[in-house]
Amino acid sequence: MKTDEFVEILVREGELLAEAAGRAGTEAPVPTCPQWRVADLLRHTGAVHRWAAGFVAEAIVDPVPFPDAPELVGPELLAWFREGHADLVRTLTEASADVQCWTFLPTAAPSPLAFWARRQAHETAIHRLDAEAALGVEFGAVAPEFAEDGVEELLTGFHARPRSRVRTPEPRVLRVRAADTGAVWTVHLSPEPPRTVVGDLGEPVDCEVTGTAAWLYAALWNRLPLAGPGVSGDGELARLWIDTGRI
Repeated sequence: MKTDEFVEILVREGELLAEAAGRAGTEAPVPTCPQWRVADLLRHTGAVHRWAAGFVAEAIVDPVPFPDAPELVGPELLAWFREGHADLVRTLTEASADVQCWTFLPTAAPSPLAFWARRQAHETAIHRLDAEAALGVEFGAVAPEFAEDGVEELLTGFHARPRSRVRTPEPRVLRVRAADTGAVWTVHLSPEPPRTVVGDLGEPVDCEVTGTAAWLYAALWNRLPLAGPGVSGDGELARLWIDTGRI
């Protein structure tokens, strides 16, 4: 996917998140993030948006901490979130394509600008699901191509880092298959961080998870149960993911 496509998705997902959060109310609990209320969701995502925009806008090449979020509630907090979202979109849209700044996943993006557009599109989409969970409605559609990309970012990026807790005492293999897009990932589990190879290597696996890209996106990011007829083989690996796979 192209950078401008990710920015378009970021625009839409931020608007959907704000709409669902506004309807749910800032004191509503967020079932997909049990320790949070909608206010926490808005503060977190709004702070991340400002954090990401800062790297691109100021060409910051070293990591910096998240900015503090204000202790606002109700319409004022929602307005603060919308302001940060709009600033992030504007920053990504106006930035030079060759801007150099810090990024943090081991998978190589075409450029830092492409990295941040992709990362913030997925950050916002996942938290849009959280806002809809707080509202108590079924998750809105996630386009298959975008969902596939989000699964790939999760498996080959986030869970390739040393901090991943998805580990097994002995080597095990998990295969993830998107039935609608044809994408396949083979995840090698061990006492070390997971090692994901794109494709079906034809090797025996201990567990296979099959579903639409949108379902895999929500389930592997722990917004839906990783369970049901799409999970075959050793269900312990699916339960391991539920217990340790949250980012």
